[in-house]
Amino acid sequence: MHSSRTRTSSFRLAAIGLAAALGAGLLAGCSSDSEPDSAGGDGEKVELSIGVFGVFGYKQAGLYDEYEKLHPNVTIKENSTERNEDYYPALLNHLSANSGLQDIQAVEVANINELAGIQADKFVDLGKESGVKKDSYLPWKWDQAKTEDGKVIGVGTDIGPMGVCYRKDLFKKAGLPTEREEVGKLWAGDWSKYVDAGETYMKKAPKGTHFMDGAAGVYNGSVSSYAEKNYDKSGELIYKKSPAVKTSWDLAMRAAEAGMTAKLKQFDTEWDQAYANGDFASVVCPPWMLGYIKEKAGKKGANQWDVAAAPKPANWGGSFLTVPEAGPHKEEAVKLAAWLTAPEQQAKLFEKQASFPSAQAAYELPAVKNAKHEYFGGAPIGQIFADAAKDIPTAILGPKDQVIGETLANVGILQVEQQGKSPDDGWKAAVKAIDNAIDE
Repeated sequence: MHSSRTRTSSFRLAAIGLAAALGAGLLAGCSSDSEPDSAGGDGEKVELSIGVFGVFGYKQAGLYDEYEKLHPNVTIKENSTERNEDYYPALLNHLSANSGLQDIQAVEVANINELAGIQADKFVDLGKESGVKKDSYLPWKWDQAKTEDGKVIGVGTDIGPMGVCYRKDLFKKAGLPTEREEVGKLWAGDWSKYVDAGETYMKKAPKGTHFMDGAAGVYNGSVSSYAEKNYDKSGELIYKKSPAVKTSWDLAMRAAEAGMTAKLKQFDTEWDQAYANGDFASVVCPPWMLGYIKEKAGKKGANQWDVAAAPKPANWGGSFLTVPEAGPHKEEAVKLAAWLTAPEQQAKLFEKQASFPSAQAAYELPAVKNAKHEYFGGAPIGQIFADAAKDIPTAILGPKDQVIGETLANVGILQVEQQGKSPDDGWKAAVKAIDNAIDE
C-alpha cells in the first residue's frame, strides 16, 4: 500500500499521465452516446460544484463537457484536493459546520463506513432517488455505502478488482508457465499457492531478481479476499485476532523470510525504478496499476508483462459520490451524480482513464467487454477484471481500516523486510502504532 493513502488517491495523483499509457494499450469498442435529457434544457441556470481528491478523471475524459451539452442550463465546477488525507478531514469539518459543502462530495472507500455510521443524516439517501438504479451496480459495492437502517449515502464510482501481473520472460527462465491461463492455475483458489509459486521461482530465479515486489502486496491481496478482516459484523475491532489478518500476515512473513520479495515499498522511487530494471517477476495489480506498470517499465517491458487472475477475488480501492443535505442544489446534484456513475459513463471512464466500473451493467458494453491491453500481450483485461469483480465478497468495513492496513504494511511488514526484525517484533511494532493512532 502507499504510505499515505489507499490505492485510490495514490493512483489519482498520477492518473493524467497513466490514462494515456493505458488508453494507448486498449483495443475496445466505443460505448453508446447519451441522449439529451429534455428536462435539463430550459431550466434555471445552475452551477454545480463537485469536490474530489486527486484526479477522478471526469474532467480529463470530457464527461463534464458532455453533461453540460446535454443540460445547457448546467455548468460544472470541480474542486480537487491533491491528497485524501487533506480532503477528508476538511470534509468532516464542513459536515460538522453544515456549511462550505460542495453539491457533490467524493468519498474514498476507506472513509465511507465512518460517514455511514456517524454522519448518515448529513447526506441524501440516493437509494430512494429515481435516477439511481441499484441493479446497475455490483451488490457488494452498493452495500458498502449503506447504513444499518438501509439508507444509501453514496453511489459507486470505480473499484479495484485484483489480478497478478507477471513477467513472462522471468517466469520462463525460472521454469514456471508463461501462458496467463496456466499461470492463473498455479495459484487458483488460495493465496498460499501464490507464495508456493514464489518458492518454485526462487529455486531458479534469474540473477538479481525476486518473485514479488514486497510482502505488503501479498498481504493486501490476501486480506482483501475476506469479508471480515479488521472489524466484525457488530462493529467490534478484531484485527488482533482476525483469521483473515493472521493468515495474510503469516503469508507475508513467509514470503519475506524466504527472500522472495524485493523488499520494496509500493509507490516509492525505488519501486518505480525496479520496474525499469526488471528486478521482480510479479506484483498484485488492480486494473488501475496497469498504466503505472507500463509507464515505469517502459519499452523494455512491452510484451514481457502479462496479467493473470488472482488466487481469489479481492478488491483494492474505489470511491463514491455523495450528495450532502446541506448542498445548495440537491436535486440537480443527484441527477449529475447518477449520470456520472451510470454504466455508460463508467465504461467511457475505464476506456480513457483506467478506472474500472463498479456498475456491473458496464461489463457488457464494448468499451469494457472487448478491452485488451497491448502492452500486456493483448490480455483481455475487461474480461479478467470483470470476472474478478463479480465474486468479490461484501467486505465488512470499519472507520480505521485505512490506518490498520497502512500501518501493518508500512510499519510491521517493512520492519521485517528492510530492518531484519522478526515477524513477532514487526507485529508488535505495528500493533503499538495502530493503538496509538486509534487512541488519538
